[in-house]
Amino acid sequence: MKLPPAKLAAYLKSPDAGTRAALIYGPDAGLVRERAGKIAAAICPDLDDPFRVADLDAKSVSSDAARLNDEASSMSLTGGRRLVRVRDADDGVGTIFAQFFKAPPPGDAFVVVESGDLSPRSSLRKAFEGAKDAVAIACYLDGPREIAELAREIMAARNIKIAPAAMQYLSLHLGGDRGISRQEIEKLALYAGDGGTVDEEAAIASVGDSAELTVDEVVFAAADGNTPQLERALNRAFGEGAQAVALLRAELRHFQRLHLAGSRIRAGALEEDALKFRPPLFFKLVDRFRQQLRLWPPARAEAAMTALNEAEAQSKTTGLPAETICRAALLRIARGAQMAKARR
Repeated sequence: MKLPPAKLAAYLKSPDAGTRAALIYGPDAGLVRERAGKIAAAICPDLDDPFRVADLDAKSVSSDAARLNDEASSMSLTGGRRLVRVRDADDGVGTIFAQFFKAPPPGDAFVVVESGDLSPRSSLRKAFEGAKDAVAIACYLDGPREIAELAREIMAARNIKIAPAAMQYLSLHLGGDRGISRQEIEKLALYAGDGGTVDEEAAIASVGDSAELTVDEVVFAAADGNTPQLERALNRAFGEGAQAVALLRAELRHFQRLHLAGSRIRAGALEEDALKFRPPLFFKLVDRFRQQLRLWPPARAEAAMTALNEAEAQSKTTGLPAETICRAALLRIARGAQMAKARR
C-alpha cells in the first residue's frame, strides 16, 4: 500500500506491526538512504549485527529468486526481529517481490528495499503498493519548505539562531539530494558553533560551491539561448549527479525572478531597484540577467514558467526518463531565447 504522508513520521520511528516490508524509492537518493536507514534502525538498532541483518543487492536477488525467501525465513540467533536489506532494486526484482507477498515465507523478518525513481507502471512499485503487509514510500526532491524544516531541525539541536535571509538562501540553493543538503547544513552549523548565529553572509560562504555554479551555468545558458553551452553544462551537471527535477526547479526560480523584475520595471521601477532580490544575484551574473530581461518580458517569462512546471509534472508521471524531459524543456527555452534575439 501507499503510505499516507501524514503517517510517514510515525512509521519511520516505529514501522507498523502489520507490515513486513517497505519500499523506499524516488529521485532523491539521499532521502531514500536516510529514510531506509531510519526504518532499518527501528527494526534492528545495531545494523552491523551479522546474526540479525542480511544485506543484499538486487543483482543477487534477481539471479537467485529463492535467496529473498531464505533470508526472510531465517531465524535470528541472538533474538529480536531479523532485518533484510535490498539495495539498488529495480523492476528486475518486481516479479520476485510480487511472489514474495503472494506466498510469504514463515517468520517475522522485515525487508527494507531501496530503489531509484520508479514510474507508476513499475512492477516493483506495483508489488508493494498492492500488498496489504507492505508500504511504498516515495522520496521526491526537497522543496524550499522541506529544506527550511531540515535547517530548523539541525540548528535547533545546537541552539543556533538562523536569520530569515540565511534560511531563504538555503531554501533556494539546496534540495537536489537530502544527503548533500543535510551535509551542507550540518557544515554550516559547525561553522556557527553551538549557541551561535547564522546570517546570510555565513550561509553563502558555507554552502556556495562548485555544484551551485554548475547549476547556474545550466540556468543562464538556457535563458541566454546558448545551446552549445547548455549542452555542455547539462552533461557536466548530470555527470556530477544533479537531478533533473532539481535543474527544472532552478530554472523555474530563475524565470520567477525574471518575471518579477520585468513586472517591477513595467510598473515604473528603475532597473537597479527591480533587480534587488533576497538572496541577491551573484555579482558576476548581473549583466547576463539584465540582458535576459530584454529577451524575456513578463508574458514570455510566464509562458516559460508554465512549460517548466509541466516538464516537472511529466517527469513524475509519464514514466519517460526525467533527464530526457529536462533536456527537451531547457532546449525549448533556449530556442525561445534565440527566436527573441532574431526579432530584435
